[in-house]
Amino acid sequence: MRFAPAAVDCRRRADGSIVLESPLPLAPYPPSVTARLAEWAERAPERTFLAERTPAGATSGEWRKVTYGEAWRTARELAGGLVALGLGPTRPLAILSGNSIDQALVTLAAMHAGIPVAPISPAYSLQSRDFAKLRAIVAELAPGAIFAAPRPPFERAIAAAAPSLPVIDDLPSLRDGRSVGAEVGPDTVAKILFTSGSTGAPKGVVNTQRMLTSNQQMIAQLWRFLEDRPPVTVDWLPWSHTFGGNHNFNMILWHGGTLYIDGGKPTPDGIATTIANLREVSPTIYFNVPRGFDMLLPALERDAELRARFFAELDLVFYAAAALPDALWRRLEAVSLHARGEKVAFVSAWGSTETSPLCTQVHFPVDDSYGRAGVIGLPAPGVSLKLAPVGDRHELRVRGPNVTPGCWSPGGVVRPLALDDEGYLPMGDAGKLADAADPSRGVVFDGRIAENFKLSSGTWVAVGALRVGCIAACDPLVSDAVVAGHDRAYIALIVFAGRALDAEARARIRAALAERNRDAGSSAQVRRFVVADEPPSIDAGEITDKGYLNQRAIVERRAALVERLYAEPPPDDVVVID
Repeated sequence: MRFAPAAVDCRRRADGSIVLESPLPLAPYPPSVTARLAEWAERAPERTFLAERTPAGATSGEWRKVTYGEAWRTARELAGGLVALGLGPTRPLAILSGNSIDQALVTLAAMHAGIPVAPISPAYSLQSRDFAKLRAIVAELAPGAIFAAPRPPFERAIAAAAPSLPVIDDLPSLRDGRSVGAEVGPDTVAKILFTSGSTGAPKGVVNTQRMLTSNQQMIAQLWRFLEDRPPVTVDWLPWSHTFGGNHNFNMILWHGGTLYIDGGKPTPDGIATTIANLREVSPTIYFNVPRGFDMLLPALERDAELRARFFAELDLVFYAAAALPDALWRRLEAVSLHARGEKVAFVSAWGSTETSPLCTQVHFPVDDSYGRAGVIGLPAPGVSLKLAPVGDRHELRVRGPNVTPGCWSPGGVVRPLALDDEGYLPMGDAGKLADAADPSRGVVFDGRIAENFKLSSGTWVAVGALRVGCIAACDPLVSDAVVAGHDRAYIALIVFAGRALDAEARARIRAALAERNRDAGSSAQVRRFVVADEPPSIDAGEITDKGYLNQRAIVERRAALVERLYAEPPPDDVVVID
């Protein structure tokens, strides 16, 4: 693997803060995403850019493919049609449907015309019952039109949230031969991405062209192997989020690669589609969230043919959105060793919707000596990362060309975000040096500042690390967990299993947590747990469509369940750990 050297400039200040910056200067980058598309359309017009299953079947249909030349030509043809609908810099295009070639083409067309696009999580239209979040987003966005293809599944959502807006449900009707003369530059708004609401109500984060292109240049300078051959990936991650839509999609475009759009998801029903796609396509780079790897791993362990195909060309496995539990990491390493005789590289990064998304990146080997699953890498070129003292920890704060100017308001007004007195954006995440004596070993994620709490004894509980440790200890019975205990005498868990658990399974979880307690301090010992009988609700903001649980929302919404955890005597469904 050709990585940039693991190096960092580190300044320690008298106030206890630490400033980390890459010694590599950020190289020049194009003014827009579509400038990169035009470049590849000229350099490799016949190379496949995007592929998706035809309607014949999610797992059996042929692959529909679009080349770089076709994508660039189509984007220019569609741009005029969008302008003819009255869309422009202050009248965005809202996208309700999920990842598809047509969504990609209409997005690139809008970017070419200087029209902001706002991909909205399909879950707000397809899984919601009251459409409250969708209505709130549409009201804040004030779009000029909606893209929803195919249209029928979205009819109820459109009627509830935007009944009077024009709806685009096929691309041929948009084709327009007129020339679009919009001046698109680094400050042009490319996207408005609504946060998942994992830490509050969704907000429309402005993503400029500069944010997107500078971020890809940062990645390219650290992951130099991407220049060695065009990357290929099979990816389900939604484009309504910055991970799938900015990091992954733009990375493939930036390097002239091929993206096979995976119609699957890390769910009991959706994983079969992902597996079927991976039987046909060997990725060179594979992206997923920990839950996705957890769902895929059993198939890789038992199916030699799938395992061989998956690892045949693989350079790198990338995880984000949450820490990869150590037990899962070791199983993935073991299966890769079995398939190819060597371990595949596992890396991560850190950032947010407000940073488009990457701020730090792992571009060096990570070992076990300091909890490798929490290592988020070193600052990318052009990014200044400040670890600012907040209580007994350090908050991660960011400054750089990839940071948003603010949030969208109707009419295109941008509301600036609150910065600290040095112009850094406080991220709400905590971090620390993996090795205080050697900053080049990277930064370790230390949880959300707002998630941590104190027990009644005054002891702080580090929720992020505790949650990951408990899930790992209970692997594979527990898919996720929420930590309770604020102002209580001890810690308790609400456990999500994704399936019914019998008495034997609950006893095994109890034994696993008891074993873990033996080596844990008072701030990390779990005394009780209960298995949730209701899955997390997207309407209530308990979960995002990437599978990230909102700790605070679940504890607040399920206050009665929390009270049961601490009731005396404990109810029958509460398991007590000695």
